[in-house]
Amino acid sequence: MTIEEIKKRKQELGLSNKQLAERSGIPLGTVQKILSGETKSPRFNTISALSKALSINREGKTAYYNTVSSASYVSEPEPAYKVFPTYLREDAGEKTIDDYIALPEGTRVELIDGKFYDMAGPSNIHQMIAGEIYTEFNNFVRKNGGPCIPFISPADVQLDCDNKTMVQPDVFVVCNRDKVTYPRTVGAPDLVIEVVSPSNCFVDMMIKLRKYRNACVREYWLIFPFDKKVAVYKFEDLKPDSDIDDNPKLYSFEDEIPVGIWNDKCIIDMKEIYKRIEFLY
Repeated sequence: MTIEEIKKRKQELGLSNKQLAERSGIPLGTVQKILSGETKSPRFNTISALSKALSINREGKTAYYNTVSSASYVSEPEPAYKVFPTYLREDAGEKTIDDYIALPEGTRVELIDGKFYDMAGPSNIHQMIAGEIYTEFNNFVRKNGGPCIPFISPADVQLDCDNKTMVQPDVFVVCNRDKVTYPRTVGAPDLVIEVVSPSNCFVDMMIKLRKYRNACVREYWLIFPFDKKVAVYKFEDLKPDSDIDDNPKLYSFEDEIPVGIWNDKCIIDMKEIYKRIEFLY
């Protein structure tokens, strides 16, 4: 959404600035500055979070608006309420990897800083995009050799090497094989790719963005299927004491994307990938 579209949607829903701040997780002062025009160039992730927050109507149903472009796509509405298992309740207390391992088989959650986050089942578009990119990575490694190993979800990553975080990136690459153990990867991957969907939008763009940067992931891709956009963060190019880069390089599904961890020698042709999944749109 553009800022003008955010203002219009906010008015349609009858929301105050305070309510929008609460929905989006963005500080009230920041929301006020953006909507008043005081902030001339809002950060990419801030606009994305506001757009996501405004996709929920008064009845609590979701209409998924694009987070990158100004066009909009409306998905199937979600239920107005959801019954969460006990382990996902806000008052469930801090959790550890032992709690994660003890969950019933097939439970789809991630553990981030001692809190469980629900993972909805991926759509066919989500899975095909992840599968196509994983295949390209695997073919590159087979052809060129080297220590790097591509993985595709579900595969556990004990990101901070502690007992409070276990994530399952959609696609990731590990080049230090000492991090790869029998049950899971222990430590930060070199490259992480997340395919963004309505249910994981905030987690991928806000929470995981900072977790991956702080854990020393070198490169992070966010793929927006219905926007047909890809946001690429090159964390290794940032100075250690710099603020996180909230304005990533943006690509479309018409572009070729160079993979930084392989010195741009591996190229992902999103146009070719889109041709193979276009029938699902």
